This record gives sequence, C-alpha cells and structure tokens, in this order.
Amino acid sequence: MGIPFLQMATVGSYVARQEFFGKKIAGKKRYPLVLMLEPLFRCNLACAGCGKIDYPDKILNERLPVADALAAMDECGAPVVVVAGGEPLLHKELPQIVEGAIAKKKWITVCTNALLLEKNLHKYKPNKYFNWSIHLDGDKAMHDKSVCQQGVYDKALAALKKAKEMGFRVTINATLFNDADPVRVAKFLDEAKTWGIEGVTVSPGYAYERAPDQQHFLNRAKTKELFRSIFALGEGGKRWPFYQSALFLDFLAGNKTYQCTPWGNPTLTVFGWQKPCYLLGEGYTKTFKELMETTEWDKYGTGNYEKCADCMVHCGFEATAVTDSFRRPWKLIGPALRGIRSKGKMAPELSLANQRPAEFVFSRHVEKRIAEIDAKPAVVRAKQLTPAE
Repeated sequence: MGIPFLQMATVGSYVARQEFFGKKIAGKKRYPLVLMLEPLFRCNLACAGCGKIDYPDKILNERLPVADALAAMDECGAPVVVVAGGEPLLHKELPQIVEGAIAKKKWITVCTNALLLEKNLHKYKPNKYFNWSIHLDGDKAMHDKSVCQQGVYDKALAALKKAKEMGFRVTINATLFNDADPVRVAKFLDEAKTWGIEGVTVSPGYAYERAPDQQHFLNRAKTKELFRSIFALGEGGKRWPFYQSALFLDFLAGNKTYQCTPWGNPTLTVFGWQKPCYLLGEGYTKTFKELMETTEWDKYGTGNYEKCADCMVHCGFEATAVTDSFRRPWKLIGPALRGIRSKGKMAPELSLANQRPAEFVFSRHVEKRIAEIDAKPAVVRAKQLTPAE
C-alpha cells in the first residue's frame, strides 16, 4: 500500500502547474503543498515531548470556526489538508470541516491520538479523499511512555481496527526520540503492517522550547544514525508501506542535503496564519497572502536560525523532497531499487556558523491573544470558549 495513486497524481499535477505556470508565468517564488489546520490547541493528553498545549485556558478553549477552516482551503489552494492540534476530535465541528474538505476534493488527513475516535466514528463517512492518521510512537510500552499515560496504545489500536472494519482509510504516524531502539521500531513496523493500514509516516521529534522533556530530542547526527539503523533492518525500508516521499526518507538517513521549505506546509491556528511554520510560532498574519508576502523566509531554516538547527521534521522537509522528486525524478530510482541507503558516507551538513540566536516570543503572543479574546463581545466569547469535552 502507501500513498494512493490518485492522490499522487493530484499532487503531481498540482506541482507541475505551480512549477511551470505559477513560477515561470505568474512569477510566484513559493507555493504550498499541504495546508496544516490546527483548529484548537487543547488536548486530552499531556505528552512530555509536546510544546503545543502550554497555553492558558482562555486560549486552550478557543476553536477555529468551520467557515474559517474552509475559507483557508480556498485561500491557500494546497491539494492536501492535514488537521492536527491539540486533539482535533475535541473540536465539535470537525465533521463539518472534514465534509467541507471532501466537497472541495481536498485530500484530508485528521491526526488523532484516537482516544475519542471509536465513539465518534459514526459522525464520519469513509471516503477516498479522507483518512485517519493515528498517533503511535512504537509498541505498547514505547507509545504509552511517549504519551505519559498507560493504556493509550490499547485504546488507539482498538479504534484503529474499528475504523478499518467500518471502511475508513487509516494510516499511523510515529515520532521518534533519542531513546528509540531500532530493533523495537522495526518490529513495531512489521506488526503495524499486519493491521491493513495504508501507510506509516515517521519523523524525529522537534525540540519544542516549551516541551516538559528536553532530554530526549534528537540532534541531526543522531537522527541520521537512528533512521539508518531502522532502514537497515527493513530491506532499506522497502518492507514497510511508508506514507511519505522516498527522498524525505533518504534525507532522514543522511543521504541528502536539504534546506526546509516552511511555506510548503502553511499553518492556520486560532491565532491566525503562523509564521514561519507549523513548529514555530514567531508571528501571525490575518491572511495567507500576507503570510506568504511578509514572512522573512530567509531568516529561518537550518543554518539561519538557532531554533531550526536540529530540525529534520517532515512538515519542514517533506515539501522540499516532493519538489526535488518532481524536478529530478531520476533521484527516485536508487531508493526504489535498493531501498534507503544505510551505509557509506553521509551527505554534507549545512553549516550553523552564521545562524542567528533564538528569539523567545511565546509570552508576547499569548498576552496579545488573550487581549483579543477579552475584547470580543460577551455572546461571542461565551460561544467560542466552550470547555472541551
């Protein structure tokens, strides 16, 4: 299995139009591939490696309106939509967001920890454009440790199997940290394949500055060593149905030198359009156009900004790999024939010598958002600040 052919064709056609017409004719330097929707920050877990939920209740109780989510799909124009969070299933109007995306023929993925999935499946209908991406960071012991709560793995797996029984497309996503054991990860991927999932996405964790656990994030060298070890145990990764670009996997193994493409996965949150990417909230704009035109993109990325130094996360580099696949398709031949190379010299690393120091702006953005919330009319505030179920 893996990414459906029709989805690959849709994305390929979209990239071709952007490369030949958007860039050469319209003069657009940048274009999005995936719209990241973060319709709330609230979550029903408190993972030690997460930096997404450290907000006051006034912000955690906010929800992105359905109309704003659907308008963002048109404004952005990306063929793929990923709904993340927080935990998206805490958003009462998520079914309408999914239905709206499908009506627009967007390929929509909802990322979930699956704790609420089984009891909410009846609100959704299976569709070729829609899939659940269930968060599983390895086997039972690995995952429950990662999410800091016992029993989550069993509940997620039960929900996964129920979703499959009901005819939904299902993938899993795994975030790996520096305590990941390649042998256990490989065994987990072998087991996951037996569940009939369409694919799996893997990525190293991003070192969120406000994550409670700062000890287990991978640096770039350890990331490459970890993924080389994993791929070596799975025939260069060919044994598993990865739901992502082969060149991104090649990058994780240290075989490619890539700079991130933060505009490839633009993110809309309850704050607005987030500068510069899903992982960093360094500023916000009201419109997608403003995001694309006012963000100082060259100030971010590996070698440009301290917070980006160790990042090799898919939401930053998958778009780079996809674009590279389109421009230089012959690069796909090696991974397709032999799998991901896990031995030999690694590609050169980007220099960090001239990166600018990190700026810490979290508190400023929180204060501004709370002031905006407090300024809303009481009726609007009461409707939007409904506590999460």
